[in-house]
Amino acid sequence: MTGIPAGGGVIAGMIWMAAAGIQFNILNAFMRGIAIDLGGFEAQFLRYSAGLVVMLPLILRTGLPRWRPHSLRGQAWRGIIHTAGLLLWFWALPHVPLAELTAIGFTGPLFIMIGAVIFLGEKVILARWIAAIVGAFGVAIVVGPGMTTGGGSWGLVMLASTPLFGASFLITKALTRYDRPEVIVLWQAITVSLFTLPFAIPGWTWPTATQWGITLIAGILGSCGHYCLTQAFRIADISATQPIRFLDLLWASLLGFAMFGDAPTTPTLIGAAMTFAASTWLVRIERRRVEK
Repeated sequence: MTGIPAGGGVIAGMIWMAAAGIQFNILNAFMRGIAIDLGGFEAQFLRYSAGLVVMLPLILRTGLPRWRPHSLRGQAWRGIIHTAGLLLWFWALPHVPLAELTAIGFTGPLFIMIGAVIFLGEKVILARWIAAIVGAFGVAIVVGPGMTTGGGSWGLVMLASTPLFGASFLITKALTRYDRPEVIVLWQAITVSLFTLPFAIPGWTWPTATQWGITLIAGILGSCGHYCLTQAFRIADISATQPIRFLDLLWASLLGFAMFGDAPTTPTLIGAAMTFAASTWLVRIERRRVEK
């Protein structure tokens, strides 16, 4: 399943990806305090286990056979690789400056686009590369003034997590050929919960009632966000959806202003405008290709 799906699937995939980005940004805002109070490993375990809990009523209503994956091995490998990325990311998190962290995180779409060419055989048109590069420059404008080398070797540890996340998403794309998006989301919640539990136990702190409530909301947002992400991968080339991920910079800026009153700086406005313009331009290019 490579190439451009018929019926505007690329545009729909971009919309699903944008929706996923919005939900993940809200999720991160909710989980930020939880991670600080309880530790990153426990926060990740709670977030994915809550994602599993919120799906249980649907599973019980529709019956277990509907949720059996085509390839349990594929689901397990995806969980292992995604968990490895999470562990590296949160291991380095306390040691890496925020600007450096942001820049490293936005290398992901480029890794995924390269992987889509090598492992999925996708033919990435020039417009997608241009949009991704412009988006990356937009992020660099935002984080550039604050970039330091304070992270040292920890920056390399965090960077090592990025291709792991990319590999996880490429596996997800492959899994969509056989399993429905909701099945993939369920088994991600199961596998990541199981694999992160041993790392969460040593420093375990019992959450308060408020923290449990926030975690439950995070579970809903995380499951819905991953459903949108998987839908995007199912109906469109994964390389077509990646430049849209740079819109996360815009969503984060708007969310920071709405929730915390963080007024965007001039570099943030310029960078957000660049990412929005690049994404909008790419949507128009893809639409023309579908209409031909």
